[in-house]
Amino acid sequence: MVVQAFQKAAKRRSEYWRGQRKALRQLLSGVSSEGSVGASLGQALHQPLTHHVQQYVLLLLSLGDTIGEHHPTQELVVNAVTLFGNLQSFMKQALDQAAATQALWHTLRGRPRDVLCTPAHRLLQDSQDVPVTVAPLRAERVLLFDDALVLLQGHNVHTFDLKLVWVDPEQDGCTFHLLTPEEEFSFCAKDSQGQAVWQWKVTQAVRQVLRGKKDFPVLGAGLEPSQPPACRCAEYTFRAEGRLCQATYEGEWCRARPHGKGTLKWPDGRNHVGNFCQGLEHGFGIRLLPQASEDRFDCYKCHWREGSMCGYGICEYSTDEVYKGYFQEGLRHGFGVLESGPQAPQPFRYTGHWERGQRSGYGIEEDSDRGERYIGMWQAGQRHGPGVVVTQAGVCYQGTFQADKTVGPGILLSEDDSLYEGTFTRDLTLMGKGKVTFPNGFTLEGSFGSGAGRGLHTQGVLDTAALPPDPSNTCKRQLGVGAFPVESRWQGVYRPFRDFVCAGCPRDLQEALLGFDVQSSRELRRSQDYLCCERTHPEDSVGSMEDILEELLQHREPKALQPYLRKALSNSLHPLGKLLRTLMLTFQATYAGVGANKHLQELAQEEVKQHARELWAAYRGLLRVALQRKGQALEEDEDTETRDLQVHGLVLPLMLPSFYSELFTLYLLLHEREDSFYSQGIANLSLFPDTQLLEFLDVQKHLWPLKDLTLTSNQRYSLVRDKCFLSATECLQKIMTTVDPREKLEVLERTYGEIEGTVSRVLGREYKLPMDDLLPLLIYVVSRARIQHLGAEIHLIRDMMDPNHTGGLYDFLLTALESCYEHIQKEDMRLHRLPGHWHSRELW
Repeated sequence: MVVQAFQKAAKRRSEYWRGQRKALRQLLSGVSSEGSVGASLGQALHQPLTHHVQQYVLLLLSLGDTIGEHHPTQELVVNAVTLFGNLQSFMKQALDQAAATQALWHTLRGRPRDVLCTPAHRLLQDSQDVPVTVAPLRAERVLLFDDALVLLQGHNVHTFDLKLVWVDPEQDGCTFHLLTPEEEFSFCAKDSQGQAVWQWKVTQAVRQVLRGKKDFPVLGAGLEPSQPPACRCAEYTFRAEGRLCQATYEGEWCRARPHGKGTLKWPDGRNHVGNFCQGLEHGFGIRLLPQASEDRFDCYKCHWREGSMCGYGICEYSTDEVYKGYFQEGLRHGFGVLESGPQAPQPFRYTGHWERGQRSGYGIEEDSDRGERYIGMWQAGQRHGPGVVVTQAGVCYQGTFQADKTVGPGILLSEDDSLYEGTFTRDLTLMGKGKVTFPNGFTLEGSFGSGAGRGLHTQGVLDTAALPPDPSNTCKRQLGVGAFPVESRWQGVYRPFRDFVCAGCPRDLQEALLGFDVQSSRELRRSQDYLCCERTHPEDSVGSMEDILEELLQHREPKALQPYLRKALSNSLHPLGKLLRTLMLTFQATYAGVGANKHLQELAQEEVKQHARELWAAYRGLLRVALQRKGQALEEDEDTETRDLQVHGLVLPLMLPSFYSELFTLYLLLHEREDSFYSQGIANLSLFPDTQLLEFLDVQKHLWPLKDLTLTSNQRYSLVRDKCFLSATECLQKIMTTVDPREKLEVLERTYGEIEGTVSRVLGREYKLPMDDLLPLLIYVVSRARIQHLGAEIHLIRDMMDPNHTGGLYDFLLTALESCYEHIQKEDMRLHRLPGHWHSRELW
């Protein structure tokens, strides 16, 4: 470029140069006279420097000969000679490249010259010197510069940044291959020597441009690896038609494909930040899709596989809807929760299964606007199959749906326990043939309908002679049982965990299959900070998957297993803890709020027990993987008895607190009437002093613990209250302090022991209470313990207790407590019509 300037100056200022001949001759005295004046001026600039360096080399060589081979400074002199020699080589290479580049500009015309002729370019290789052909793009000329590869095709110039050029190490005869982000080329030379020259020079040029500075002393020299790295960081804007057209990628590359962490940005405002693999989104990524309204985006924080969403993700839509769940091939698929925004005109929340973007399978939808919840089957986004609808008013419907409409007969239970069996409209209005059973036993059978201004009308037969209905068919009727097999309800929750275990618990699938914890805020959408996901790394606070499996192996012994499982289930980052959190979410979505209905109690309790079985199976799955990594095998599959022992004795007590609030509420509602009678009986019995109550309950007087009573001077035994069997009473009250069915039974056993111990102390000898003596004393203790909702407690213990206890001591004591509970509900106990005595055999 400087030489060209001198040439133009010499040509345009020829009169000036003629006037300066003396000075010019002096300046060019040591320069060859061949060539133009402009070229001679350029030579005059660099020749003194090269001559100066050459003089240094000669001086240092002379110095080395003078001081001798064994002089202490000989090594320094040799190094200096080498460095100045290298500098000579570097300068010669630079001058040769500049001369070759200058010569190139004279051979180019038109657009190629305008595009390529820049001061920074240095020509390294020209196909006119070493011929090479390029396929599939048939280039007329190939130019290798120090920063770009150029293919000339007529007036078209194809330029490729060397930072994004990869040389395929494999070669085929005289051919080698180059990879770029959008194209692949085959370079074919006339002979192997030409192929070697081109391949070597392209390789070294790529390595040099990635290094950021020129090789010293010559191209290809240096201590660094001779091959450029396959993985590198760069920015590139795609131009070819396709999904990436006009998108700019900035990040990590490998062999001409986005690979690793990077950012994609489209001109229309779309952004994707995350992991890539072989050019496709793969791994965790965040994508923003702008919407028509200003400052509104759809935000997808998901796992991707081969360019589409696959695995767990959280999506926040511009409509304020939020989806948290699983994807497959870019569509919602598997388990997921879709919730409308708080200001939506028709707020809803769906918790359940999806198939190819539509609700399909078992799912729960809450329609806040209608005040109802649907529990049942879906197909193609519509209610389809068996289903249960519960409303805020306490009305329950069970029937069959088809294309979102009720079809065929169904049953309707109202809040006052009236039962309708027949057909309905969509809004559960009685329509067509049906039968109503009222709480008092009356029945109305006929045809029902409704009309504008007429309300509900019927034509049928009213039967007032029928007996009161069986509670199991009305007030205690359980819905959904049998319609939705408990084993198949939440397969979408269990399946990702099973897939994770079957794959061997790989770290790269941990988040995709088990989900992740993420902090997000819609306000962040207005800033680029939103492109960074503040999710908790799966290894934070819990250790790597390898650490988890190692710790699991260290806690296999029975004494260590329970504390380990308690810790694992309480940690939301542990695989077992994550699974439990998701199961809690499904349980609350089904049975909390509107779903707190007594007719769903059995549906809920069998679900809790199924979750306990699945959690135990999940633990054994992790244990199997941990042993396999050690080259060991898990013992053969457990038999049913062993599994039930572990589920009820180990897992259920640990996980039950997570479901207890919603579950116990259902028991309270189901047994509300009996508990009300029981409370009235307790209130009535509480009015009596201890001795009078013992007498009424027909407790033999020699068993009365009067020795335990301390009286003041003005007190009598007949006035003392809440003092007899005090230790047993206080012990029984602890039944409310735990949610573990086994611990509740242990409290009952200790209460029995306290009663028997008190009697033995009164009698002064060991005494085993016969049933006729035990039941009156147990009723006394129950009445003094004043346990609220005892019926709900008893039935929950009965449903959740270990089946192995059936027929044993715990079963006997629970049956005795249940008998006491039922007796306290009797009318004589509640309405102050207390007989002179009663006999305990009436309880059995």
